[in-house]
Amino acid sequence: MFDHVTLRVSDLEASRRLYDAALEPLDLGAPSVGEHGVEWGDLSISLAREDGALTRRAHVAFAARSPEQVAAFWRAATEAGFRDNGPPGLRPEYHERYYGAFVLDPDGNNIEAVHHGREPSHGDFDHVAIRVADNAESKRFYATVLEPLGFGLVHEEGEYVGLGIPGNSLWLVEGEPSANVHIAFAASDNATVDEFHRVALAAGYRDNGPPGERPVYHAGYYGAFVLDPDGNNVEAVCHNRD
Repeated sequence: MFDHVTLRVSDLEASRRLYDAALEPLDLGAPSVGEHGVEWGDLSISLAREDGALTRRAHVAFAARSPEQVAAFWRAATEAGFRDNGPPGLRPEYHERYYGAFVLDPDGNNIEAVHHGREPSHGDFDHVAIRVADNAESKRFYATVLEPLGFGLVHEEGEYVGLGIPGNSLWLVEGEPSANVHIAFAASDNATVDEFHRVALAAGYRDNGPPGERPVYHAGYYGAFVLDPDGNNVEAVCHNRD
């Protein structure tokens, strides 16, 4: 499943204030603030320090425990200054009990809270969606590199490709590609991180950091990084914590 997603933002303090307000109703707890950015549960934001490094066209959906929590998220977000991108309500085009609400963050990324009529059970995210230049090419990439992590293809229809499991899925949608999204997937051990990286490079994909300890994050953090066909940073990580 997802370990974390990082969005690079144009104004760290402004985005922090807005995310603080929007995410408070989802009970993710107080944010963790460090030299690399700000983190709420599985979502983190960091400052885009270079031209062209801003995250664009990402979609992150948080799992909510009830329709009321979805509505509280939307109300808090819009009152804090997020732009409305779809008020709370049923979306039967997805399924009959899909109850969601959508807002745009200051950099235009689509942030959602969704309740499926059941208690969420797979972490903070319900799903993450990115736009890709070529669905077939991106499907091959993600199916290849995520296979060692047990994150397989679950749905394919028209322009949509889904990987993962219900309530914890990655979606690919063909269109103007998302930019500068960092998606990290949880690995059960260091050997799985190694295999993720080996499989990716054997298939011809681009290395963005070989397997190894990253103590700059915390002791025991063991990760590896590759780039997807559109240049987004994809990671497998084992935290080696009891």
